[in-house]
Amino acid sequence: MTLEANSLRNLVDHIVEIDSFKSKMGSDDSIVTLAFKVKTEESAKDLAGFIERGYPFVLDADKTAGEQADGLYRVFIELERNRHAAEQIMELVDGVGKLAQLEDMKYRYYKNFRSEPITQEALENTIPKNSEEYNSRVTETRLANYKNFFSNSFVEDVDMTGDTLTIKKKYADPVHFKFVDFGDTQETINAIKESFNANDFAEIIFLSKYIGDYNITKYGNKLTFENAGKTLVVERIL
Repeated sequence: MTLEANSLRNLVDHIVEIDSFKSKMGSDDSIVTLAFKVKTEESAKDLAGFIERGYPFVLDADKTAGEQADGLYRVFIELERNRHAAEQIMELVDGVGKLAQLEDMKYRYYKNFRSEPITQEALENTIPKNSEEYNSRVTETRLANYKNFFSNSFVEDVDMTGDTLTIKKKYADPVHFKFVDFGDTQETINAIKESFNANDFAEIIFLSKYIGDYNITKYGNKLTFENAGKTLVVERIL
């Protein structure tokens, strides 16, 4: 199939994930990985083929073998980690954006809770250009990685689509949250304007049993989870 502008309209998520998945072509500190979420298997196949044929600097482009836990497919892309990576990613994003008619695209680095507007300047400042920079960045952002933040929990899977955080425990229905904030505990708690909510204690008990031994507090409709000096702020989606 020959893809043209708007061929994948409404089929590709506007957030590209960078360095969130392991490379199959080499070590993570020498390869930059990208992932696009796509709604159908056919469109994922088309997008992977378009990228592999159209961008000589791409080392590999492939789709997931099947539907993921969130009901979507992913297209994985691998590039050499070097000083050209940011420019190359912008070229890819421009092409995918035209195919899917996406505006205001964003990126999420290393499974970070936050997604940021994607510009070349932002990518230059974010993406490590060599092994030393990569290892340092991963260490710095370990807890900002939503998988790592919940690594001591009871849950089976944690995923983010847009600003929606989904937590899944084995043999239980998934729980969904809207991301609000994340950062050092004192600074993050001080930024919450709502008052402490003592009326929804049952929800705190439920989440404690579902997720595990995290300090969970509720302010208005906002829930906070604390872990090793960092605090995540979310709102429950029912």
